[in-house]
Amino acid sequence: MLSIVSKKHDAWFNLATEEYILKHKKENCFYLYRNEPSIIVGKHQNTLSEINYDFVKENNIKVVRRMSGGGTVFHDLGNLNFCFIMKTDEANTDNFETYTKPILQVLQEMGLDAKLEGRNDLTIDGKKFSGNAKLIWQDKVLQHGTILFAAKMQDLSRALKANPLKFNDKAVKSVSSRVTNISEHLSRSMDIEDFIKKIRDHVHSLYPDAQDYEFTPEEIDIINEMVKAKYSTWDWNYGKSPKYNYFKAIRTAGGTFEFYLQVSRGFIVSLKIFGDFFPVGDPAELEQMLIGVPHNEEILRNKLAWLDLSLWFNNITADDILSGLF
Repeated sequence: MLSIVSKKHDAWFNLATEEYILKHKKENCFYLYRNEPSIIVGKHQNTLSEINYDFVKENNIKVVRRMSGGGTVFHDLGNLNFCFIMKTDEANTDNFETYTKPILQVLQEMGLDAKLEGRNDLTIDGKKFSGNAKLIWQDKVLQHGTILFAAKMQDLSRALKANPLKFNDKAVKSVSSRVTNISEHLSRSMDIEDFIKKIRDHVHSLYPDAQDYEFTPEEIDIINEMVKAKYSTWDWNYGKSPKYNYFKAIRTAGGTFEFYLQVSRGFIVSLKIFGDFFPVGDPAELEQMLIGVPHNEEILRNKLAWLDLSLWFNNITADDILSGLF
């Protein structure tokens, strides 16, 4: 088994690394990493309906879609992520017990009443500190999970506080849980680096063939190419969202506006603008100009920059329109 502790705290890089290991390394692997503030979205989720878009934008929080299903999670440097990528057998593909057990054993040795509850959650005193997801690819299983050690709970709450009234879709929704940090339950303080070492050492004791491994420069180049081509792109992180309807009402100097969008594969396929504004021209003309454009703030900003909004409205800016579209 290869045992890897990431030296990078970049969510795009670390998620790309998981895919690289899965598809390019023959050996079984255990991978540990932390990310700077970021949001990790399940493969089958509507990204915009899972996040507080304004908070994410204001705080430059990276958003990335992972390969596995399940719900959306928030990462920061107080959160440790673990990943087993193993050759499959009948004993380890149907449940989450096999690859969460090492984590639970470490915590139980530390005196904590940690357990696997439900299908894929790890808890202490009924509060969740770890969510887990998995996927099968060819003859391998990838199972990964979060470990809230000393995460900033206020940021977690705010980053994932999307407005459910804005969206109507059939995408898989995240389920809210009472969460806790492991550090809150320790009898004495511990640095997360020491905790990482405990996890790493315990896994090595369970797998005698485990060897520390560092990626070669050539492998890092490949992973960076995956980041560039996939994990940092709007198409993967937002455009892969299932079909959804979106609504938002705003107040402007020119009146109240209501925006109704239908988005499919990340592109606006229908747009209607209503409100108590006094139109100069027919808003349907603007609606048609935005149909077929990705539901992407930067792209829509560039599109609106070329349009003379005074042809349709008084006292309305491109920023007003954008605030209604997101």
